[in-house]
Amino acid sequence: MVETAEEKRRRIIGLAKEAVSKAYSTGEHSIAQAINAYNEIEKTRNLLHERIEEWYGIYFPELTIPSAEKYTKFVLKIGANKKQATEEELREFFGDASKDVLARINQSIGAEPESGEFKALSTVANTELELMRTEREIDAYLKESVPKLMPNVSYLVDYKLAAELLSRAGSLSKLAMMPSSTLQLLGAEKALFRHLRSGSKPPKYGVLFKLKEVTEADRRSKGRIARLFATKLSIAARADSISKRFIGKELRESIDKAMAQIKEKEKLPRKPSQWTPGPRRQQRPQGQQQGRLRWQDRRGRR
Repeated sequence: MVETAEEKRRRIIGLAKEAVSKAYSTGEHSIAQAINAYNEIEKTRNLLHERIEEWYGIYFPELTIPSAEKYTKFVLKIGANKKQATEEELREFFGDASKDVLARINQSIGAEPESGEFKALSTVANTELELMRTEREIDAYLKESVPKLMPNVSYLVDYKLAAELLSRAGSLSKLAMMPSSTLQLLGAEKALFRHLRSGSKPPKYGVLFKLKEVTEADRRSKGRIARLFATKLSIAARADSISKRFIGKELRESIDKAMAQIKEKEKLPRKPSQWTPGPRRQQRPQGQQQGRLRWQDRRGRR
């Protein structure tokens, strides 16, 4: 029986709906949205905390608390009238250093905030604490779900970094099919296009700069370490997407051996850089000079 055009249209639409439903059932898109939300909330919370520190610095500029959460809780609990604080209340935030903080409070040059001022400040502080709670909830979700979806990738790197790689790639299958050189530069698209357009220095890594091994490495070795991790992560992503076989331990051992070799190379004498400007950058001064000569020639004709 020949299929009519309407029946064919319905069949194609049904297949498309089935494919979309299957794609969303894996949880990949939920993880991608969660890590994007986590990064945006973290950025917003950091901006809010900077504002709170500057704002409350008007009233107690001598206050120094490394923990953002403790600082905000101090503002809410003691900030309204710091000179009424007791040593026991301060011990919750400063421990044995509470006596020194009490002395700083008594000698502070800051004034006490008025009720309207402190009400506005406390609203911002409560917003930051709420964002912190949201961050922890999203973090708990990622910590549980990412290793289930990407056991090999999350074994090699932090689960949040694994989720960010997934988000930037679009899906696990796209990440698995991606060359390691492309995976290495995920998150550095602007720098890459700037290099292609103007011949500037090419980027060595994108979001992989969040790796502890990269940030703590010698400047000469950062690109080499990022390339090493990109190669192993590409293999791990293919195992997670296609073979569904856990090979994370083998890949981790291979990374550790390569890292030991890189550390040995760092001890050798430094060689001068071999990088040279791209062709467009080399041609630019000549083009500028020719343009200047043409302008002078036109000026002479006048």
